[in-house]
Amino acid sequence: MAALDAILNDIDTDLENALERLFAFLRIPSISTDPAYAGHCREAAAWLAQDLTALGFDTSVEETSLHPVVLAHKPKPGAPHVLFYGHYDVQPVDPLDLWKTPPFEPHIANDGQGGKKIVGRGASDDKGQVMTFVEACRAYIAMHGELPCGVTILIEGAEESGSQGLPEWVAANRERLGCDVVLVCDTGMWDRKTPAITSSLRGLAYFEVKVTCADRDLHSGFFGGAARNPIHVLAKIIADLHDSDGRVTIPGFYEGVHERPAEVLEQWRGLGLTPETLLGPIGLKEPAGERGRMPIELVQSRPSCDANGIIGGYTGEGTKTVIASTASAKVSFRLVDDQDPKRLAESFEAFVRARVPSDCQVEVITYKGSRAISLPFDMPQLEAAKAALQDEWGVPAVTVGAGGSIPIVGDFKRILGRDTLLIGFGLDDDRIHSPNEKYDLTSFHKGTRSWARILAALGQG
Repeated sequence: MAALDAILNDIDTDLENALERLFAFLRIPSISTDPAYAGHCREAAAWLAQDLTALGFDTSVEETSLHPVVLAHKPKPGAPHVLFYGHYDVQPVDPLDLWKTPPFEPHIANDGQGGKKIVGRGASDDKGQVMTFVEACRAYIAMHGELPCGVTILIEGAEESGSQGLPEWVAANRERLGCDVVLVCDTGMWDRKTPAITSSLRGLAYFEVKVTCADRDLHSGFFGGAARNPIHVLAKIIADLHDSDGRVTIPGFYEGVHERPAEVLEQWRGLGLTPETLLGPIGLKEPAGERGRMPIELVQSRPSCDANGIIGGYTGEGTKTVIASTASAKVSFRLVDDQDPKRLAESFEAFVRARVPSDCQVEVITYKGSRAISLPFDMPQLEAAKAALQDEWGVPAVTVGAGGSIPIVGDFKRILGRDTLLIGFGLDDDRIHSPNEKYDLTSFHKGTRSWARILAALGQG
């Protein structure tokens, strides 16, 4: 305990320097989705590699089909070994005029609740979270010259672009990524005082549907009422995806979906996530989705289907009485348990084609899908991490599922055969992917202290 106390004290006294390092990282506009920022993505990779090299890691910057990855090793023979994953790329900043301060000029601000927050693009997603782990390693090395366990760090630059090229890189380098467990800091707390470990992630299936009717746009005065309208066809397909009870109507959709044990559902009821607390902050009050389900079920353990965008016809200023030739929609599904994205792709395309008139054409484009993942509840590293988090935060860590997807976690399981502990310190109001992104100063500080405790616990095997 005395050794750990020295580490925690070093984290406390070095906080200002840690923030300066984070700010230097945040100033790099590493937007992976825009080719104009490719050079800045390389700059971010180089910055991180230099920092890890200075800590004594054997570090390299390696190419993928999109942006490079940073790989760093610091083994400890005879001790357990962990693989930490994160990403240095960030989301675009549009709309820029909604930012109160420039997105790549990070600073500390009051959070309106008596605390402080770090403001800037990437503060929470994911540079600030990555640096909590790096700073924990820095404190160990400063105090003891070594880490309590072997550590490999893998930071990619294309997570916001769907991790393009990373699964292939992981498969080609699997021998260099050997570990006992994977650690990811790209998730959040249950609330600002309660730490959480994400024990499951929903999978993802994503499609684009393009319906074409006439061979050109038509004048609605000449053809209205007689010519097929592709927007109508597409709207009917989307409307048919759910029944009146909120269930998805695609045949076989719920195959592989399991009910949660009664004791788990009882625990979730005790967390107090009501329609008011979930939906009220976003201006809603009535949950959609499957009727009779708790809100926490709808966003964590049940599958969902959403239309993410629909395009067709005239959308400019004023009027234009046109019947469009084509219309398209993007549709995504969040998957759980044993649902198979490949089987869903077949069922979804059949569902769509059955609703398109014979004199119209449809194209269904399938994008990459990912299966859901879940941790075994008796996983020893899970129990060690929960105890370490409780020691730092003073309350038991909540074990919950997450509604979003981190596809590479499934690849780690498939390629490396290793489970992943998802331990993050973000908050629901961090505004990730939105203007004025922030990361609570407490999240950064106590997140770093938390990783120090977790590394100590995992190092004991």
